[in-house]
Amino acid sequence: MEQIIGREFEYQQLDECINSQRSEFVIVYGRRRIGKTFLIRSYFADKYDFQYTGTRNMPQKRQLEKFAKALQKYSKSQFAPVLKDWYDAFDCLQTYLESLPKEQRKIIFIDEMPWIDSPKSVFVNALEDFWNSFANMRDDIVLIACGSATSWMTDKLVENQGGLHNRITRKIYLRQFTLSECRQYLQNKKCTWNAYQYIQCYMVLGGVPFYYSLIKPKLSFVQNVDYLFFKDGGVLKDEFNELYNALFSNADRYISVVKALSAKREGLTREEIIKETKISGGGLSRLLDNLEKCDFIKGYNKYKNTNKSTIYRLTDFYTYFYFRFQDKFNSGDSEYWTHNFNSPKIYSWQGYTFELVCLCHIAQIKQKLGISGMSTSVSCWRSNSGDDNTQIDLLIERADRTINICEIKFSAEPYVITKEYENRLLTRNAIFKAETKTTKALNITFITVNGILHNIHSAIIQNEITAEDLFG
Repeated sequence: MEQIIGREFEYQQLDECINSQRSEFVIVYGRRRIGKTFLIRSYFADKYDFQYTGTRNMPQKRQLEKFAKALQKYSKSQFAPVLKDWYDAFDCLQTYLESLPKEQRKIIFIDEMPWIDSPKSVFVNALEDFWNSFANMRDDIVLIACGSATSWMTDKLVENQGGLHNRITRKIYLRQFTLSECRQYLQNKKCTWNAYQYIQCYMVLGGVPFYYSLIKPKLSFVQNVDYLFFKDGGVLKDEFNELYNALFSNADRYISVVKALSAKREGLTREEIIKETKISGGGLSRLLDNLEKCDFIKGYNKYKNTNKSTIYRLTDFYTYFYFRFQDKFNSGDSEYWTHNFNSPKIYSWQGYTFELVCLCHIAQIKQKLGISGMSTSVSCWRSNSGDDNTQIDLLIERADRTINICEIKFSAEPYVITKEYENRLLTRNAIFKAETKTTKALNITFITVNGILHNIHSAIIQNEITAEDLFG
């Protein structure tokens, strides 16, 4: 098995589970392709006392037959038991576990648990009974439940109001890799790119480990994009529908929300999402909550917003890439990225997605600013005038009565600040002060890949952050 990157905190959590003096009910969840199964397999080296993986869209009868065969395998029995329902299944699992030596920790790994819970299956009820009447009464069981359908994992396990209420002992949520972790992963694959190319790769793939496992180190970044997305048989050419359908029931409703957000780079309010999708009420609240739990979208507050209206932005890089370059894509060009890499469309995409990269690395930005331990709040701002030139996509308000106004630009070369640009920044600061009536100090913070070209107009910049700072 390949070397695991990062996940030190998750490993520590698993260590504590193994060494605790009680039975542990652990859930490992996060979006599809994020490395949940890989984490468990790596930590336990595939050595379990029982392991079972649910199968998507498989009838309950067949799921139970597979479960019975797993019991036969681990118990080294001559025959597989006949299981009528999930109560039978967990009763047989209990009987098998009771036959194992009392002094050993008993590791049970159930992967893709949401796919087991088909309608009318009573799977969750049987799981509750198994845990409450058996496992929780002992001190030697470690039950690990894993699943990509984050909404199911939170609704049925984390926020369960029935027999599993407050029974989960540890929650391990796997987030996407940071830029630094992605670079480490690719360097382990003998990829010799520079920071500019690593960031470009992140702008397409985000921090999803599985996607990085598909990268061909001998190809350039541009060639890899064609290889993965545009050539016939590209591994990620048809990823989109598989991704959303695997995560969500009624996936088309979720897709309609992310599609609306993909068309508005500055984000949408709830009211604007209703207008675009015709979805409203509690149904929309649930969609937005589930998408945010899976790290596909993020809600941001407007600075000093009096009506508390949240701005929702699409933050999943792959989804944004799909809507810009793959949805209804019919050019037939298997080297589309190579042929169009310097086009205005891709240049515009780079500008927006670099903003997203920065929003995903606030901790690294704070570290560079020397305010890692300081209380801060992150927000955006839009002028009442509605002018696109008087908006700020990233404000960091600090406890020391200072506001970092972040200007984010993606450029392969050091960015040149002209007199016209300097005047625009000064004007925007003046409008911001007038409209918000803030008395706090304003620090213009410039974030770019290779810094700024210092000249007489760059003195307006108080803080400068480069690509290396984002890698932390």
